[in-house]
Amino acid sequence: MSSVSHSNLPAEKAYCRFTPGRGQAAIDGTATLALTGVEFDLAHGKPRRLWHYAGLRADEPIRANAIDVLLSSRDEPGASLFVQGAPFAADLSVRAPHLSQRARQQRRRTLWILLFAVFAGVIAASAILSWSPAKWVAKSLPMSWRERLGNAARESMTEGYKECVDPAGLAVLTTLGGRLSKGATGTTFEIHVYDWSLMNAFAVPGGQIVLTKGLIDKSEGPDEVAGVLAHEMGHGIEMHPEAAIIRGVGLGAALEIMLGGTAGGSLANVGLMLAQLGYSRSAEHEADLHALEILKAAAISPKGLGDFFTRVAKTEAEDGGVSPAAFSWLRTHPLPAERAKLVRVQSPYTATPALDAKAWEAFKTICKTTRALDKDKS
Repeated sequence: MSSVSHSNLPAEKAYCRFTPGRGQAAIDGTATLALTGVEFDLAHGKPRRLWHYAGLRADEPIRANAIDVLLSSRDEPGASLFVQGAPFAADLSVRAPHLSQRARQQRRRTLWILLFAVFAGVIAASAILSWSPAKWVAKSLPMSWRERLGNAARESMTEGYKECVDPAGLAVLTTLGGRLSKGATGTTFEIHVYDWSLMNAFAVPGGQIVLTKGLIDKSEGPDEVAGVLAHEMGHGIEMHPEAAIIRGVGLGAALEIMLGGTAGGSLANVGLMLAQLGYSRSAEHEADLHALEILKAAAISPKGLGDFFTRVAKTEAEDGGVSPAAFSWLRTHPLPAERAKLVRVQSPYTATPALDAKAWEAFKTICKTTRALDKDKS
């Protein structure tokens, strides 16, 4: 310990202890507040040092009732200076106001204001530009992760229903799926049909589509089924299913199941949740536009899709509307009149039926042979 007696120091001087660096011995001395910074003299013949006010940092902000300060400086990285004395602390907070408690509070308020402004800007940009953080995350995920999420969604969605696997019907489905995929911007889709009386179709993550026997039975021709499949492919191209699940259960839970976990059982009903979430109006419009492009590339008339929209909307209206618990095409795919109008105003082009009469009849019997879902493969 130095022989400096800080109890008898003049008012303009304060006792200090300087530490050159971690693991090095501290040196006692005296500190004063000079014109441009803190000057301190050390014992043992050490040279006088000057730490400029602008480069000072305080371990704790200097409060009004502070009796000491612990400083560091850009002038001497790694070193620290402990200075004792309420007058020194008070005067330092005036000469270096950025070290005061008030300045720190102001910086925090400024930071919060900035963060709020950024957050508000992101929300505004999302609304104006239809940018979706969840969709951006979904597009960043590896295909293998999205496929695993899609398998989990399909498994929970179709629980209790058998998959339709009649060879003749599957052959037709493969041909139709391949024809439609030509216009799907290079995206390959895996279509599964289930022996389910519900009239619906769903896009699930990983380029998969669930099609029900009920929709096939209630369609008036193959062009209607092709139109519905093209619409679901549109959702898949835009990764609407992945984004919906991420928004619905959170990125952490979605990532857990994509990595092979169960998310504590929270995703046990992820397929049901996906079906009930529905999509925004802009998402449906995106899917419609993709559907029209896919159908044109496949030389299939869009009239079947328009007819399907109109007929299903009319059927639901005749049934008294859609109940909150309904699990139907209209429940999960809003069908405003302008969507059917969008199809009607398309310029004509040369088209052929999605399937010929013989193939259509074979396709309608696809559920003649069924099998239960093999969970080990999903």
